[in-house]
Amino acid sequence: MKRIAVYPGSFDPVTNGHIDIIRRSSRTFDKVYVAVLVNSSKKPLFSIEQRMEWIRKVTQGLDNVEVDTFSGLLVDYMREKGAGIIIKGLRAVSDFEYEFQMALMNHKLSKDIETLFMMTSAKYQYLSSSIVKEVARHGGCLDGLVPDEMKEEILKKAQQVLNPDVK
Repeated sequence: MKRIAVYPGSFDPVTNGHIDIIRRSSRTFDKVYVAVLVNSSKKPLFSIEQRMEWIRKVTQGLDNVEVDTFSGLLVDYMREKGAGIIIKGLRAVSDFEYEFQMALMNHKLSKDIETLFMMTSAKYQYLSSSIVKEVARHGGCLDGLVPDEMKEEILKKAQQVLNPDVK
């Protein structure tokens, strides 16, 4: 029986912390879907296509990782993919409370789906997509936060969108 997992998120943008979880998950499971969520209640900085392209680029060598997108209930997507495990990265205790509630709800909706919490590596505990966007908005250094090939694009887009008066 194949062990299939889904790592869901907005990945707006994907960070080195996300990539760490993806790589570690790829060593643990036979198949990992990195599922970029279409969330109508959020206004992402980057398009679904851009986020998926970046994730595909940084996971190229991981043959058991597939990048996909979904909207609606995660448990429905999981059933569609034949997956039984949801992967959630935790940076701090503050992440746990919300993620634990989500895990309980997903388990209520589908008893055969479990959530695996992975602690992020210590060097990424402070890192989030929101922090990356805020640093980029102010033209800060993104070294070590996101893959090198994404830095310029993130800086440019963040400054254009978040500071429309800046050319």
